[in-house]
Amino acid sequence: MKKTDVIVTSGKRKSAIARAYIKKGDGRVRINGVPLEIYGHEMSRLKIMEPLLLAGDKASSVDVDVKVRGGGFMGQASAARTAIARAIVAYFKDRELEAILRQYDRNMLVNDPRRKLPKKPLGRGARKKRQKSYR
Repeated sequence: MKKTDVIVTSGKRKSAIARAYIKKGDGRVRINGVPLEIYGHEMSRLKIMEPLLLAGDKASSVDVDVKVRGGGFMGQASAARTAIARAIVAYFKDRELEAILRQYDRNMLVNDPRRKLPKKPLGRGARKKRQKSYR
């Protein structure tokens, strides 16, 4: 595989799914067509930037385009973060970078398996039940 090729990776969190396309470039990152610098809430922006900051100079030599669907804004941020981290590791094939990311936070490279608990009968949600009155 040449460095000019495009690598596609994915990341998931709750019901959000992100696909990251990485190719040689000059450090541009876009989320759903919007530059990362002006994307969404500040907390979600900082969360998405974590793998880029840990990668250092390597991240400034590639362009990353992420498409995210489903979930809320923080679920989308976590999914995009996982997809970006996986893409950078796959593009550079760097075991040291993979170890750094895994040591910082394992969920950068591994999807978070937690999902919403399903609603149960006789209740309003997963845990809440109707109150009983014996009088």
